[in-house]
Amino acid sequence: MVPSPRRTRWGRRLLACAASAVAATGLLTACGGDSGTPTLTWYINPDPNPPDGFKGPFGQAGIADRCSTDRYTIKTELLPQSATEQRIQLLRRLVAKDSSISLMSLDPVFTGEFAEAGFLEPLPDDIASDLKGATLKGAVSGAEWDGKLVAAPLWANTQTLWYRKSLAKKAGLDMTKPVTWDQIIKAASDNGATVGVQANKYEGYVVWINALVEGAGGHIVTDTQKGPDATVDIGGEAGTKAADVISQLASSPAAEPDLSVSNEGTVLGPLGGPKGGFMVNWTFAYNNYKDGDVADDIGYARYPATVAGEQSRPPIAASTLA
Repeated sequence: MVPSPRRTRWGRRLLACAASAVAATGLLTACGGDSGTPTLTWYINPDPNPPDGFKGPFGQAGIADRCSTDRYTIKTELLPQSATEQRIQLLRRLVAKDSSISLMSLDPVFTGEFAEAGFLEPLPDDIASDLKGATLKGAVSGAEWDGKLVAAPLWANTQTLWYRKSLAKKAGLDMTKPVTWDQIIKAASDNGATVGVQANKYEGYVVWINALVEGAGGHIVTDTQKGPDATVDIGGEAGTKAADVISQLASSPAAEPDLSVSNEGTVLGPLGGPKGGFMVNWTFAYNNYKDGDVADDIGYARYPATVAGEQSRPPIAASTLA
C-alpha cells in the first residue's frame, strides 16, 4: 500500500531520462546564464507527508535533488493541491511563454489538451521505447498523444474497495471473490453501516460515474478524436445502469449524511467509525488506519462491479513528468 523501493528507483530513472531528453532538445536556455550551470525548474504537485523520521528532501523534491548533476540543477516549484488549479497555473505560464518552466508533473487527464496545444516535448524514441518496455500499459497510455510518448510516467494508482472485515463477515460476503455495488449497498443497509463514495460536484464524482459506466460495458464519450463532434453516450444502457447504482445508494440507509458533498477525505472517518462498512478510495487511505484501533478490521478488495458477472473497471490515477 506504500510505494515500493522498485517504484522509487523507477521514479528516479524516469526523471533522469526525461531531464536528459529536455537537455537534448536544447531547451536549457537562459535559466543559468551562458557561463553558469543551467537550472531546470520542475513544477510539482504536492507529495504526501514524509514518513516519521525521514531525513533530507522527500518525494519529487528529493528526486530533483538526487538527479541534479554538474550539467544542470533541478529546482522545484509547488503547484496547488487541486488538479484543476494545477492545470490553470500551468496553462497560464505556458500560454505566456514563461521561460522558467522546464518540467512539470502532469495529471494524465490534461495530457491530450497540453500536447495538442504544442506545450509538451515528445520524448526521444530510444527513451520512449525503454519506458514502454518496463512500465504498466495503463500508465504509458495515459502519457501518450497522437502516437507519441509526450511524458514519462512517474507513478500510477487505482481505487480499491475498502471494507470492515467484521461487517462483511456478518453480512455473509466472501470478499475473496468479486462483489457488486448491489451487494455492498444491501450488506451495509441491512447491518446499519455505510458505503463511502466521492459524490461532490467535482472531479471525484466524474471518476465514480465513469467507473460505473465503464463497468457496465459503456463509455461516457466515444469518437473523442473528433473533438467537439465526439459522441456523448452516457444516455445509453450503460449510463442507465450507472445511474441506477447512484440512485440505489442515495436512497438507501447506507448513504452517508454528507453524500452530496463527499470526497476522498470525508469518507475516511466513517469507515473507521461505528457505522463503518465499505468505501471506494485510493490506496493512500490505508495510512489513515494502519496504526489505529480498527487496523486489523480493515480489508481491501477489487473495485465493485456495476453488473454482476462483468469485471469492474477501477479508476486509474497517475502523475507524469512532462
